[in-house]
Amino acid sequence: MHSTGVLRIKTGAGFFKETQKTAWASFLIPGKKLFSCYNPAMRFIADLHVHSHYSRATSKDMSPEGIWKWAQLKGIAVIATGDFTHPKWLKELDEKLAPAGHGLFMLKNEFCTNDIPESCRADVFFILSAEISCIYSKGGKTRKIHSIILAPDFASAARLNIVLSKIGNLNADGRPILGLDAKELLKITLDASPDALFIPAHAWTPHFSVFGAASGFDSLEECFEELTPHIYAIETGLSSDPLMNRRLSALDGITLVSNSDAHSAAKIGREANQFDTEISYPAMINAIKTRKGFLGTIEFFPEEGK
Repeated sequence: MHSTGVLRIKTGAGFFKETQKTAWASFLIPGKKLFSCYNPAMRFIADLHVHSHYSRATSKDMSPEGIWKWAQLKGIAVIATGDFTHPKWLKELDEKLAPAGHGLFMLKNEFCTNDIPESCRADVFFILSAEISCIYSKGGKTRKIHSIILAPDFASAARLNIVLSKIGNLNADGRPILGLDAKELLKITLDASPDALFIPAHAWTPHFSVFGAASGFDSLEECFEELTPHIYAIETGLSSDPLMNRRLSALDGITLVSNSDAHSAAKIGREANQFDTEISYPAMINAIKTRKGFLGTIEFFPEEGK
C-alpha cells in the first residue's frame, strides 16, 4: 500500500511546510534547493470512519467479520466500527467483539476466518465510532452537518444512544438523521463521556458538512460557539486534502484527519491516518488533540470526491 502521507517539517526559518509524498518527502528550505529526506515508517494506520451494513447504500460485507478481513488486506491496524448508534449493530458488536484493553476491541476468535493471505495477517483493533447527520435551522438557514463520534467504551456509546433515541429514530439508519443542532450534539457527546471525540465529518462536502457551500457555516465558531474549543480535528473528506485546508489560517490549530467513509469493504483505507503511538484509545485521542504522535494522512485524489 502506497502511503501518501503529509509530512510536516520545520524549516530553518521557523516555518512549517506540509507536503504530500510517498516514503520520500521533498521540501524547500528558504535560499536552498529542493531537499529530500526519508519519512520514517509510521507505526500504524487507522481508518476512523466507516459504515455498517445497517447504513443506507452499504454492502452486506460491512459486518465485523468483513471489516476485520479487509482491514488486514489493506494494512489497517485500527478500524472504526461505524454506526454504534444503531441498536442492532451495537448488539452485534457487543456479541462479536472482545475488549483488547485501553479502549479498543478485537474480533472474538470464533468469528475469525483462515482465508487471509499469510503476508497480510495481522492484529486488527476496533474503535467504537458513529456518524450522525444533523439537519436544523440556524441563523435563518437550513444547516446539514455530519459529525463523527469516537467513544471509549460500550457504556459511553449506550449513554449517548439513550439520549439520541429520544430525539430521533436510531433504528431507521446506521447514520441517523436528527433534527438537532450540531452544537447540541457536541454537548450531548461530552456529557455521555468526556473522553469521547467529536470530529466534523468531510468538512468541505457541499451539502452535508460544517463548511459546506450549500448548508454549512463560515467558521467553526459560528457552528459550535462557546463549545468550539472541544473541536480538535476536522475530517478533510474525499473532496479536499491537507494542502487545501491549510490555506485557511483559522484551521492552523486544528488536526486534519482523513478516513475512507467506506460503504463497502474494498473501500476501507482509501483514506486513513498515520500514528506513531501505542495502539490504544487514549494514546490515539491524545495524538489527535496534540498532534504529538499523529504523523499525517493518506489521501485520495480530491478530484474524485464530491
